[in-house]
Amino acid sequence: MLNIGNMDRRITIDRQTETVKPSGDVVKEWMPVAVVWAEVLQQSATEFFTGYGEAETGTMIFRVRYRPGITTADRVTYNGQSYGLKEIKEIGRFEALELRGEVIR
Repeated sequence: MLNIGNMDRRITIDRQTETVKPSGDVVKEWMPVAVVWAEVLQQSATEFFTGYGEAETGTMIFRVRYRPGITTADRVTYNGQSYGLKEIKEIGRFEALELRGEVIR
């Protein structure tokens, strides 16, 4: 069940595009797809061990109204921080999406 009143944060959903300059160089840049209201469900910093020692990742879960076409190739920008999408879950029948992202460093 979606509670619209909890969607009190603005996020931007970005998609990477490629542009070919007149010189022939290909430039990749992030362009906004949508600016939407979202509910921040979880903020956490988890530590895990990597091959090089400890590392910390910040994960966020954003709940937004259903929007077709969002994929894990997209990213979310919130409070000046970018989050790469790791998982997208549909809630209900075309009611909402949960976007799970990790901080891009």
